[in-house]
Amino acid sequence: MRPVSERATVRYTDSDGLAGALHGADVLFVYDFTSTAVPGAWPSADRLRWVHVGATGVDSVMFDGLIGSDVVVTNTRGIFDVPIAEYVLAQILNFAKDLPESWRLQQRHDWRHRESERLSGATVLVVGTGSIGRAIARMLRCVGMDVRGLGRRAYSDDPDFGSVGTDLHAELPAADYVVAVAPLTPQTRHMFDARAFAAMKPHARFINVGRGELVVTDDLVAALRNGSIAGAALDVVDPEPLPVGHALWDLPNVQLTPHNSGDVLGWRRDIVTAFAENFRKWIDGRPLENVVDKRLGYVPS
Repeated sequence: MRPVSERATVRYTDSDGLAGALHGADVLFVYDFTSTAVPGAWPSADRLRWVHVGATGVDSVMFDGLIGSDVVVTNTRGIFDVPIAEYVLAQILNFAKDLPESWRLQQRHDWRHRESERLSGATVLVVGTGSIGRAIARMLRCVGMDVRGLGRRAYSDDPDFGSVGTDLHAELPAADYVVAVAPLTPQTRHMFDARAFAAMKPHARFINVGRGELVVTDDLVAALRNGSIAGAALDVVDPEPLPVGHALWDLPNVQLTPHNSGDVLGWRRDIVTAFAENFRKWIDGRPLENVVDKRLGYVPS
């Protein structure tokens, strides 16, 4: 934060103290992007001009007061792209090669020959065509997977996806793997419900690295239990953190991680560096990077 503190007065606060610290501030850096304190502290934002969120998703600050204001919102787009793509590839390999079962057999000293699935030629539907979705597509294409995208607009001859569709339920039946990385907006909330899971192949796997609220959790649990889909890898869930005793903890075809798919070593430093670089542009009157379209809830591609 030194480049910032050299040119501005910096106040550090937690969620409880945000309202008091926000009074008279020009810029708000939401370093703790899991905090939900901004809407409640909003009446104290008497001078605010810019909000920077230390994450790609900005749903925690997308409330009516901020959306309807002149305050500019930016995010930390780009930092988590490749790490999340690596995580998705790892989970697909985990499913295709059934590494958890290999580990269980090893623990029992059971030398049992088994066959595995191939990645090359398998079809992946990436739901969300922003920078993270594109990084996922590029990585999966490198191992020979057939990748399609799903976004707001349909187009063909895309360098990363090949083609992009707009109708989720029309695209799901062809996919062997479905990767959710869409931003959380009113249009995407609960897009993966019982109807969506019923449209998937029985051998398909679902991977969520977007937001837990993209999914109707009870419908996902039912689909995993009744065989509508073969498995799920979930880095995000709803609710989060997952309560003790929740069904997802113990389902044998589920892989859970605690919302850390993009958190490689050094990520905290990287999000501060990204804010400091954007701050230099703001203080010098230059255009900011990663400006969010507040009506859409994300940075348009």
